[in-house]
Amino acid sequence: MNRVCSRRSGVFLSLLCGALAVGCNHAAEGAATATAGASAASAAAPAAGGASSPPVGVTTVRVQQRDLPVLLGATGSVAPLQSVDVRSQVSSVVARVNIREGQSVRAGELLFVLDARGDEANVAKARAQQARDEVGLADAQRQLARSRELVAQNFISQGAVDTNQALVDSQAALVAADRAAIEAARVTLSYARITAPGAGRAGAINVFAGSAVQANQTSLVTITQLDPIGVAFNLPQRHLADALAALKGGGAAVSATLPEGGVTVAGRLQFVDNAIDPATGTVKVKAQFENREGKLWPGAFVNIAMTLRTITGALVVPQAAIIQGARGPIVYAVQDDKAVARPVQVLYAQGDDAAVSGVKPGERIVLDGRQNLRPGAAVVERAREGGARAASGAASRGASSAGSGLASVPAGALP
Repeated sequence: MNRVCSRRSGVFLSLLCGALAVGCNHAAEGAATATAGASAASAAAPAAGGASSPPVGVTTVRVQQRDLPVLLGATGSVAPLQSVDVRSQVSSVVARVNIREGQSVRAGELLFVLDARGDEANVAKARAQQARDEVGLADAQRQLARSRELVAQNFISQGAVDTNQALVDSQAALVAADRAAIEAARVTLSYARITAPGAGRAGAINVFAGSAVQANQTSLVTITQLDPIGVAFNLPQRHLADALAALKGGGAAVSATLPEGGVTVAGRLQFVDNAIDPATGTVKVKAQFENREGKLWPGAFVNIAMTLRTITGALVVPQAAIIQGARGPIVYAVQDDKAVARPVQVLYAQGDDAAVSGVKPGERIVLDGRQNLRPGAAVVERAREGGARAASGAASRGASSAGSGLASVPAGALP
């Protein structure tokens, strides 16, 4: 009985030891597996820590320090400085037309000749009357001289001398009146020759030889001055002080650009109106331009740019380089091949340029590629032309290397 129990106990112990041995083997295998996983994790950790993003390809510009003009844009209309509607001052008939439609005329040039035969006859009549009165004056003067000689000899009284003196004065007055009548007739006669009141371009001619014209009613032609010429536009009330200051200094510089052909003409501010329009809050101003080539035409609309003042020593960057961030505008400067965010304040913006504060003269500012930057990001500068293609190629090569799984693992992490 005891031997049976001993054999059973030995079998039980053998089975128990086998089970323990199997458990120990499984535990050893689990420990080995955990150790291998920890080794792999420790190997992967340096690899992940050693990986870096490829540098961003950018183009840069230098911050320029220069004088930047403050320009005001507006839409204006070309208006001639002088435009005269030529009319006849007497009722007559057109005898001759001396100009062509669209012809450029000079001041005083003969335009039309009217029938002046009646006026010429009036001048001749006045001259004849003057000649008759001059004869009467000469006779009265002789009579006065003789009466003075006779009164000295006591042949006549002093009253007779006074009568002859009155006759002389009367005849002299008649002669003076005749001279005035001749001048009046000559003035009327001059109305038959219609001349240009000023230099300019003739418009459409409304009469021809033989046409009857009424005094101060019939329009013969319009003469419009084209050189120099003016451009009228409205200026906001807030810029009135700047305009008046510029006007005292000789007039602000004004440029007019035709929207059709892009032709730009330079001129000067010449006039500021004496009242502000309360309906629009603007004041009417006018600039004068040289127009020898006839680029500006009356009635045309032009784009106006007027220099109100000049910012001296402004720090100028392209407007495209400015990024509107959550805390205000910023630009990215390149320093030690890394992007550095610089908060800036836009003082004035015009066209492609902006005057800012917060940067230094000559500093490199990112222009293209700024949308891919973060503060502290590595950058590589590329040429402006073809830079986008090179940057996309570099990005593709970086993606391929990352996909291979080798470029992202440091050499020390490999077994």
